[in-house]
Amino acid sequence: MKEMAEIEKNLEWESLGFNYYRTEWNARFYYRDGAWSEMELSDSEYFPMHISAACLHYGLEIFEGLKAFRGIDGRIRMFRPEENAARMQSSAAKLCLPAPTTEMFVNACAEIVRRNPDFVPPYGTGASLYLRPLLIGTNPVLGVKPATEATFIVFASPVGAYFREGLRPISAVIDRDQDRAAPRGTGDVKVGGNYASSILSGSRAHGLGHSNVLYLDTHERKYIEEFGAANFFAVRGNTYITPKSNSILPSITNKSLRELAPTLGLEVEERPVSIEELESFDEVGACGTAAVISPVTKLIDIQTGRIYSYGDHIGRYSQKMFDALQDIQYGRVEDKFGWMVDVE
Repeated sequence: MKEMAEIEKNLEWESLGFNYYRTEWNARFYYRDGAWSEMELSDSEYFPMHISAACLHYGLEIFEGLKAFRGIDGRIRMFRPEENAARMQSSAAKLCLPAPTTEMFVNACAEIVRRNPDFVPPYGTGASLYLRPLLIGTNPVLGVKPATEATFIVFASPVGAYFREGLRPISAVIDRDQDRAAPRGTGDVKVGGNYASSILSGSRAHGLGHSNVLYLDTHERKYIEEFGAANFFAVRGNTYITPKSNSILPSITNKSLRELAPTLGLEVEERPVSIEELESFDEVGACGTAAVISPVTKLIDIQTGRIYSYGDHIGRYSQKMFDALQDIQYGRVEDKFGWMVDVE
């Protein structure tokens, strides 16, 4: 299409940021009468929805995020799509939504990458093609009940770094006034409501000049949970430390870093992490699909005024983990873990 060609031509790959850009094709499946439809491809960014759709009134909405990379060899590969499929299935079970099969999920993602090759950023730009699988309850309701109809969509957008700073230290705040998720709620699954509840404190942090918010446990306000859009990790000595909690979203990036860490000489601890430990860490960072790794130079406790500083540079192990992960994603080293899925 001429319009698509113009959009692609005008993209500045190195300065994309984490924003939505239209691509040519998206995939759609419809769940009705107890079964999923075959995949439909569309070049429209819109679709009709009933004004009383379950997702609009009761938050029956979940999503995923994963990336495809153009490697040093020119080939395009996705990073661990089966893990995203499994997490969507876990999220769907908690919201009583019909879940796409792993085969549906992975095939749809691969097809959308293949259908949008001109929007996969060139190797060397630091950008990638972000895939957003979306699952919503679409049958009309007035009462609160599970969805009997659903729509599963996969669309794509080329993206740069989630934080404009890229792999440069960011500052964040600890906010004790607002909770991200309840202990036995939906914090461990990827539902839109979790992010809606973080908008207020995130906006407050941005207004103060900081990039992110770190949340604490809702019961004692004593243990670290996660950042607003990423998991928390820290390095002390030769140990990679990340919180363990039933209300933390299981990040696929964090899981991958835990598997990479031993190859870099790090031991791994996944356990409850007290806020009192912040002063003892050598490095602190946020990690996730969108952010990859964002080293944190400074944490400010809004309520107490206490400041935790980690230097104004990228920590040694943060840099090593970032490089090791990106080397695999861009095909610069052998993928010994079998994480990458070739889509061509």
